[in-house]
Amino acid sequence: MGLDAAVEAAAEFLNKAVKPVLIGGPKLRVAKAREAFVELADACGYPIAVMPSAKGLVPEHHERFIGTYWGAISTAFCAEIVESADAYLFAGPIFNDYSSVGYSLLLKKEKSIIVQPNRVVVANGPAFGCILMKDFLRALAKRLNSNTTAYDNYRRIFVPGGSPLECQPREPLRVNVLFKHIQNMLSSETAVIAETGDSWFNCQKLRLPQGCGYEFQMQYGSIGWSVGATLGYAQAVKDKRVIACIGDGSFQVTAQDVSTMLRCEQKSIIFLINNGGYTIEVEIHDGPYNVIKNWNYSALINAIHNGEGNCWTTKVECEEELKEAIEVATKKKSDCLCFIDVIVHKDDTSKELLEWGSRVCAANSRPPNPQ
Repeated sequence: MGLDAAVEAAAEFLNKAVKPVLIGGPKLRVAKAREAFVELADACGYPIAVMPSAKGLVPEHHERFIGTYWGAISTAFCAEIVESADAYLFAGPIFNDYSSVGYSLLLKKEKSIIVQPNRVVVANGPAFGCILMKDFLRALAKRLNSNTTAYDNYRRIFVPGGSPLECQPREPLRVNVLFKHIQNMLSSETAVIAETGDSWFNCQKLRLPQGCGYEFQMQYGSIGWSVGATLGYAQAVKDKRVIACIGDGSFQVTAQDVSTMLRCEQKSIIFLINNGGYTIEVEIHDGPYNVIKNWNYSALINAIHNGEGNCWTTKVECEEELKEAIEVATKKKSDCLCFIDVIVHKDDTSKELLEWGSRVCAANSRPPNPQ
C-alpha cells in the first residue's frame, strides 16, 4: 500500500509537469537500482543527468544522457536544463558541500522528488518510508506519460564542445591534451579510477563507452585513496585494464601499494600527474603547505620493482612523448604494470577546479551561525 501511494503521488506530480528531468545519484549503487533507473528513463522520455559522484552508474551512451549535473561546473547546457525544469527526480542523491559546489545549487524543494534507497519525498511532502528504490522506480515507469520537452529544449541549445589548442612541436604538455588522449584509450575493456583533486574534474569530462568502468570518491575527498582503489579494482575485475589518473601529492600518501600491484602481477596503467603540489588545496586555501617535496617517481617505481615482477616506467613532458608512451603501454606492454610520469605546469588546472575551489572556499570560510 505504501509503494502504491508513493507511486501515485509521484506520478501525479510528474505527469502535470511541463519539462521534467531525471538525475541519478551515488546511492543508486547501494540500492541496486541502476537497471530500474534506466527502465524509468526509457519509459518517460525525460533527459537524464548524473551527479558527479554517480558517474559510471548511469549509461552515458543512452540517447537522452545530457551529462553531469554539478551546479556551476556542470557539463555544458546540463545545469541550465536541470535548474530550469519545473520538476526533477533525484534518485539516490547526496547533497554535501562538494557535490553542491559550496551549497550553490539552484534547486527548489517544491519542484523535487527525492528517492533514497528506502524513502521517497515528493516536493514539500508527503514522505513515504519503507519503499525500496528499485521497486519504486520500476512501478513509476509504468505510470508516467512520455514527455520529451526538456530533452527537446536541450537539443535546441546544445553546441558541441571544442578541442584543446593544437600543441606546437615539443611544447610543454598541457593537462587538457593529456585527457584528450586518455579519452581515446577508453573502451568496454577499460576502467577509470579518478583520484581526488583535479583528476575529479578532468575525468568527469571523459565520455564513457558502454561497459567502461569508473570509480570516483567524493564523500570524504580522501587524498591518496585511488592508489589502493586501483589495486583493489584490478584484483577484483580481471577482464578490464585499469587506467588510473593520480596527482603527485595524492600518490605520495599511498605509493607503497604499487608493491602489491607488482606482486599480484597487475597490468594497470597509472598516469602520475606531476605538478609539484596539492593543486585542489591551492584553489580552496593556498599556502606553503600545499607545495610538496618532489620525487623522481619513475625511479621510485623501478626501485619498488627491483627486478621482480613485470613493470614499465617512463617520463613524458610533451605530446609527442605522451603519444609514444601510450602506444607502448597499450600495445607493446599490455601485459604489465605501466607507470607514466606526466610533467605539467603547477598552474595547469581545469577551469572547473578554479570555479569549484572558489565556491567551496567561500562556503568553508563563512562565519558560524549565531546560537
